[in-house]
Amino acid sequence: MVRSINPKKAKRKNKKKGEASSSASVPSMPTRVWQPGVDKLEEGEELQCDPSAYNSLHGFHVGWPCLSFDILGDKLGLNRTEFPHTLYMVAGTQAEKAPLNSIGLFKISNVSGKRRDVVPKTVVNGDDAMEDEDDEDEDSDSDEESEDGASTTPIIQVRRVAHHGCVNRIRAMPQNPHICVSWADSGHVQVWDMSSHLNALAESETEGKDGTSPALNHAPLVNFSGHKDEGYAIDWSPATAGRLLSGDCMSMIHLWEPASGSWTVDPIPLTGHTASVEDLQWSPAEANVFASCSVDGTIALWDVRVGKTPALSFKAHNADVNVISWNRLASCMLASGSDDGAFSIHDLRVIKEGDAKVAHFEYHKHPITSIEWSAHESSTLAVSSGDNQLTIWDLSLEKDEEEEAEFKAQTKEYVNTPQDLPPQLLFVHQGQKDLKELHWHNQIPGMIISTAEDGFNILMPYNIQNTLPDLAA
Repeated sequence: MVRSINPKKAKRKNKKKGEASSSASVPSMPTRVWQPGVDKLEEGEELQCDPSAYNSLHGFHVGWPCLSFDILGDKLGLNRTEFPHTLYMVAGTQAEKAPLNSIGLFKISNVSGKRRDVVPKTVVNGDDAMEDEDDEDEDSDSDEESEDGASTTPIIQVRRVAHHGCVNRIRAMPQNPHICVSWADSGHVQVWDMSSHLNALAESETEGKDGTSPALNHAPLVNFSGHKDEGYAIDWSPATAGRLLSGDCMSMIHLWEPASGSWTVDPIPLTGHTASVEDLQWSPAEANVFASCSVDGTIALWDVRVGKTPALSFKAHNADVNVISWNRLASCMLASGSDDGAFSIHDLRVIKEGDAKVAHFEYHKHPITSIEWSAHESSTLAVSSGDNQLTIWDLSLEKDEEEEAEFKAQTKEYVNTPQDLPPQLLFVHQGQKDLKELHWHNQIPGMIISTAEDGFNILMPYNIQNTLPDLAA
């Protein structure tokens, strides 16, 4: 976000370099980066999104807000880089009345965008070509049609399944994405087979396109009511297909094991926390190990082969631990986000030696609502907060004043960037109200989807560069 005076938004489709804009009569003020919680809008100022900061940015809203969603694995390619993109996801609603809720299966196609170089490579007539490129980028992003006349607006197709009560959290099985599990505010955990709905979306360009189709009645495969209260924590095992964990607000965790097309849920819960279990994460490296976090401020590590209590537990934050994420590319690293706005990185290799916290950030001032490591870069993670910010961090970065000065010279960077930002902070995305959850797309490097009270955003920041080889080759 940048702040500027802009009493009238002018369409720049035919604007040429040097041509006066419609707001030329208004005294110009220097553009500044907006700092939430620090800066205040003065009279005549407004916040504007800088479209040149994204390779792709789209937003959509489909009825009731969704507290939770998951991106579904597909067969369209493992490392997709060419626009437009197509993706699938599942989400659960938070309607004002229990019977109005549903689980939505989404097919989102024609997700357009364009690649931008972080540093300009060409010089035209002795001048940096970036200004012309920025003009073209802004024009392209502001138009709803591309140069060849094709629409750049994503196509949203939805199939809805009736769900009684709000969906607190929903997750798709990594090995079989058509199998989903939902945590309801009624205290029920339900497993669903969504294959028929996903097939209908995949085989049609018009199915559910208007987004107004009624919710279909569809019976779950399993309806577990053994929890004593509602909950939010749930996770599928990445190592053992069908193995599942669910944790509730009464501090209890139940282990699910797949059995002949159904599931067997251990009626005796795993216990170790003294307050609500907020999140669960299976280890990406050890099939029988998982982590949990709680309102009691602790993170616990468990081995399901050994009893019903944690193998070890440690104090992670001075407030509720809302969310955790286990790094799939560096399995010794566990990230956690707290109710006081702080998030930390823990090195599990040294946890028995004392404090395993290797990084701690207090940039956010409101509760952390979601945290997730990138599936493509081991040092990169994304965080969302109640301060309406989604931030992206690269923990491998350190401040380099010489490199920073060289970059500013190359890009003619005159923006008044705040000097007290952590050097690991790569990107700040704003514009959504009451952010709840985010996920990286495992098959489209650099893409993040987020959900909030006012809908979904699909974003690909231009400075998140992934140089992985094509895994499908």
